[in-house]
Amino acid sequence: MRLLIMGPPGAGKGTQAKGLAARYDIPAISTGDIFRGIAKADPATASPLAKQVKEIMDTGGYISDEITNGIVAERLGEPDAAGGFLLDGYPRTDGQVEALDTMLAEDNARIDAVISLEADQDQLVGRLLKRAELEGRSDDTEEAIRNRQQVYVEQTAGLLSLYDRRGLLVRVDGLGEIDEVGERIVAALDAYLTA
Repeated sequence: MRLLIMGPPGAGKGTQAKGLAARYDIPAISTGDIFRGIAKADPATASPLAKQVKEIMDTGGYISDEITNGIVAERLGEPDAAGGFLLDGYPRTDGQVEALDTMLAEDNARIDAVISLEADQDQLVGRLLKRAELEGRSDDTEEAIRNRQQVYVEQTAGLLSLYDRRGLLVRVDGLGEIDEVGERIVAALDAYLTA
């Protein structure tokens, strides 16, 4: 199974991705985790692409679609992703959607479904402020959180529409207890895949 999970900051994508990956026996691939891993990796053993990403991150630069696509292609080429995967944090732009389509077409594959975790913005802000307080994240101010949410809306609204037009979008209420949301996702996915 090849899945994407999308949703605003604080919707629980990473948490739900791990549970879904375990349930469907596929790797959860988070571009954020990949980039953070590259930043901590030993430069002596890093691939040329990883070294390039580390240099950009060290200088606070923007990682281009071209580089991000290369990193994702590299990861999807690993043996554990051959039978499927769940992507979290990718694609984020039209160019990344096109690149992913091309990568999959080369393997005669396609995305099976796109899970969209949906939640009220104010409730997510409250959730993230509470998390920031518990985890001591001083940079997670209400203004910063609302800004990230606005960027998500601006960057991904078009992608959600695109996947909806392709008949791949599975909308799920992302608010509630972790297990409850997980059960909603599985029920919605099962209903979608057997329809």
